[in-house]
Amino acid sequence: MTNETVGRPMEVLLVEDSLMFARIAIGALQQGRIQHRLTWLSDGAEALRFLQREGKYAVAPRPDLLLLDLKLPGMDGRDLLAKVRADDGLKSLPVVVMTVEAFLTKPLDLAKFIEIIQKLSSFWQADMILPSTEPVADTDDSEPLVM
Repeated sequence: MTNETVGRPMEVLLVEDSLMFARIAIGALQQGRIQHRLTWLSDGAEALRFLQREGKYAVAPRPDLLLLDLKLPGMDGRDLLAKVRADDGLKSLPVVVMTVEAFLTKPLDLAKFIEIIQKLSSFWQADMILPSTEPVADTDDSEPLVM
């Protein structure tokens, strides 16, 4: 196995209201050398609109991973997680709950956070191919087929 990315980068949705913890998560993903594109939202209700591709998020990318804080303004993370799990189109989305009270604790130490992110990357095997978001050309030279 190699560490090369095949296909497209992982789409990560980070839902975190703390600028400090968002910066830690973003830095850990960068230092963990996980090829990704990240969207950061700080509100649970806004994240649900993003996930359900509503309004201004109509063409939002479908995340491959949701990094979720539980204590959020508006709709909290528990409510968001319940709605994600109740939605047939979202219920298989991998969710990592990050909170200071339970589950995966967000360490204040950057090195420890990077270690957690690197452990998460073991779920994303190097030989796993994520589908491309680019149009795929049809063999008869007609319009491209978008998958």
